[in-house]
Amino acid sequence: MSLKILILGVNGFIGNSLTYSILKNTDWEVYGMDMSSNKLGHSIDHERFHFIEGDVTINKEWIAYHVKKCDVVLPLVAIATPATYVQEPLRVFELDFEANLEVIRQCVQYNTRVLFPSTSEVYGMTPTPEFDEYETPLTLGPIHKERWIYSCSKQMMDRVIYAYGAHKGLKYTLFRPFNWIGPMQDDVRELKEGGSRVLTQFISNLIHGKDLQLVDGGAQKRSFTYIDDGIDALMKIIENKDNCADKEIFNIGNPENNFSIRELAEMVMAISKDYPRFANTGTKIINVTSKEYYGDGYQDVMSRVPSIKNAKEKLNWAPTTDMEAALRATVGYHLENAEWAPTIDITKAVAETAE
Repeated sequence: MSLKILILGVNGFIGNSLTYSILKNTDWEVYGMDMSSNKLGHSIDHERFHFIEGDVTINKEWIAYHVKKCDVVLPLVAIATPATYVQEPLRVFELDFEANLEVIRQCVQYNTRVLFPSTSEVYGMTPTPEFDEYETPLTLGPIHKERWIYSCSKQMMDRVIYAYGAHKGLKYTLFRPFNWIGPMQDDVRELKEGGSRVLTQFISNLIHGKDLQLVDGGAQKRSFTYIDDGIDALMKIIENKDNCADKEIFNIGNPENNFSIRELAEMVMAISKDYPRFANTGTKIINVTSKEYYGDGYQDVMSRVPSIKNAKEKLNWAPTTDMEAALRATVGYHLENAEWAPTIDITKAVAETAE
């Protein structure tokens, strides 16, 4: 069956990767909106891709028309960078909750299936060794730790969607990405401390010859998932063979790729040595406090490991990309395409400092 898929935030990390996979592997049509199209070069001219440059908070009539027209909606628009949670919490709430709530209500109105991107962050500070979609409590920090507004906004969306499904018949699937990584996740050209996800922040710092900063020592562990594995799961959810994904919640992560942020930094540094231009930039791994890096409103989680039992059983899905391969693909992509980067001569810099 040929499907019509609406993707809001189609130029984002998940959106552009999913669009490429859909157009390559199916006969489905994709209708996409975003505020730019710089990551969509692989798809922008495809006959089954229909792109409009727009803002989900402004172009509401276009969205409503396409929610009614399409078979599946993926509202992928969200702010997902920790620094913004602390610095602009109201902006996070307005986009991640309020703007998405309007789309969900349109899905209810037009009886359109929705695949909503929840987040691993909804589990918060729950001290369990493995997070289960249906059993694990969702435990957040105190109100003055504004870092939790993203998690809280996403959790509330999960609860609203579930309630619409239970009481109004909304067809939905919730999926929770666990630290998806890969090429084109964030823009590494502009050096924005705290403005990117951790891996792309490390890569950006490395390219610019800046130190890799570990917040509070980098002992926090995350389960990193390569984008291709995540997209494979999403394709199965969209296909929904035998209604396997109806009204389900899926953790989409790789529990085998569970590493500390310090280990991540060390692996990035090791891989960079294979690229002569970046092998001797003088970059070091240093420690900073969370207050220095993010401000007073930050609070961290020491471990975040998904149970993927539900995805294995219902979707027949499991990740296949190990950490080494995922990092080499991601770091290599950026270092091989960094012709724009400043040339850093550490020997010259040391000599000038000595003078």
